[in-house]
Amino acid sequence: MEIPHICRYCGGIVRLVPAESVYGDSAVRLGLKGEKLYQCQNCNARVGCHRGTIRPFGDLANEVLRLKRIETHQVFDAYWTERGMSRTQAYRWLAKKMHLPERKAHIGGFEMHQCQKLIDLCRGNNETKEDVTII
Repeated sequence: MEIPHICRYCGGIVRLVPAESVYGDSAVRLGLKGEKLYQCQNCNARVGCHRGTIRPFGDLANEVLRLKRIETHQVFDAYWTERGMSRTQAYRWLAKKMHLPERKAHIGGFEMHQCQKLIDLCRGNNETKEDVTII
């Protein structure tokens, strides 16, 4: 994922900031103490970073998209764990079902419609454990 410099929503300046500046005292509870995120200084769109790095999880997102990505992760994580898939198998399944190259199969880079498509796939999929373990 590319480091954002200009906000894709409002054109504002995006800065790397401590998670504590966004989450305050909750940063400790959330396990984000000392971590960083990218935040638009104008509209508050943001994206977190991988632990201990300044590498973004995905693309900048406004509040609505952040909430949709969280929902999508909850549904997707429940889907693959209930089926006994490994994380690697799950993301290969995601890439195949979403018709994406594996390098693009990350919820952190998804837009609203992609999030909803994955949620629908997870909730409506009737594959058996045997079907998914051959991936």
